[in-house]
Amino acid sequence: MRFTVTDADTAAALGSGSLPVLGTPRLLAWCEAATCAAIEPVLAEGATSVGTRVSVEHLLASAVGQEVEVTASSVYADGRLHRFTVAARHLGGNGKVVASGEVTRVVVDAERFLSRL
Repeated sequence: MRFTVTDADTAAALGSGSLPVLGTPRLLAWCEAATCAAIEPVLAEGATSVGTRVSVEHLLASAVGQEVEVTASSVYADGRLHRFTVAARHLGGNGKVVASGEVTRVVVDAERFLSRL
């Protein structure tokens, strides 16, 4: 997935810092979005997935206007449990790694899950 950092994505806007650079909460959301897209093709009708564990290192700052590519690759699947490695890189000339880590998702029946709340 590709994203462009906007003012709304910054640490200052998200309350996770005071600088006008990509905020870690937005980066985590992008990583989770990539895992949702990666798992979507294997979900049965009525099923969805929920995030249960995230471990991501935010390694490099990204300025407003910077394009970032986020990828998710399945590394483990056992029944309802799915684990993905995630990576974010700057697009354009340098391709530097912005973040890397792992996201775990569990497949659930959406209706049943919501009925338990």
